[in-house]
This record gives sequence, structure tokens and C-alpha cells, in this order.
Amino acid sequence: MYNATEQFSALNQAGVSSAVKLASLSIENTEKLVQLNINAVKRAIAQAIEGAQAAASVKDVQELMALRTKLAEAGVENATGYSRTLYELSSEAQAGLSALAEESWASYQKGVASWVEKASKSAPAGSDAAVNAFKSTFAASTAAFDQFQKATKQVVELADASVRAAAATATKAATKGKRA
Repeated sequence: MYNATEQFSALNQAGVSSAVKLASLSIENTEKLVQLNINAVKRAIAQAIEGAQAAASVKDVQELMALRTKLAEAGVENATGYSRTLYELSSEAQAGLSALAEESWASYQKGVASWVEKASKSAPAGSDAAVNAFKSTFAASTAAFDQFQKATKQVVELADASVRAAAATATKAATKGKRA
């Protein structure tokens, strides 16, 4: 016999499991971001100390100009490296969250489809039209979500390619500026 309470309980347990995975993934990604920022601050402090010591030992204007250029290049390299790492962490987090969302949606789809199937078998006579309408609506919303998901993946891939191309261009420009 069909027991709706058990079906809803199973769906709720899947929801709780997804929430725990989301919390764990969020904490993991936050730890990575915090570590990146701690390392960036350490590097900035070390460079400030090095720059101050170098500035204190400058003896003429030419040395000062060379030091200024050297410090500016180091700053650009650090900012570019930080931005690149931040982007990689963001991309990794986005991929993890997308995978979790896809997994949760698939589990939800499976659970609802199972629930509808079991409920339709124990539905009263004459309710076939309502059950079929619900099945049709669920199938249409599933198809719409799948299309939305595909479109989102395409946009993310395009944005990723654009950001990587811009980073490569910026790195080349910084390298050329160094040589000049």
C-alpha cells in the first residue's frame, strides 16, 4: 500500500542531506578564500618592509626611479596573481555548487516521479485526467529546468573563456612593459 508520509519523509531527508553538503562546501570554499587573503596580506607586508628598506638605502634619483619601477612591477604581478587565484577559487566553487544543484535536482526529480507514480496507482477511479495533467506539468517543468541548466553552462563557459583570454592579455602586456 502507498504511504505518502514515507515518501515525503524520504524527500525531506534528501533535502537535509543536500543542505549539509551545501554547508560543508561553503565552509570549504570560505576556508580557501580566507587562506588566499591571509597569504596576500603576508606578501603585502613583506613587500612593504622590503620596499621601505630599499627606499632607505637609495642614494640618488636614478636609483629611486628604478626602485619605483621595480615595486610597481611587483605590485602588478601580485595583483594579477591574486586575481587569477581568486578567479580559480571562484570557478572551483561555482563548479562544486553547480554539481550539488544538479545532484539535488536529479534526486528531487526521481523522488517526485516515484511519488507521482505510486500516488497514481492508488488514486481513486476517475482521477486519471488530474494525474496525467500533473505528470505532464512536471515533465514540462523538468524540461524547462534542463534547458535553463544547459544555457547557464554555456554562459559560464563563455565567461570563463573571456576571463582567461583577458588574463592572458594582461599578463602579456605586463611582461612587455617589464622588458621596455
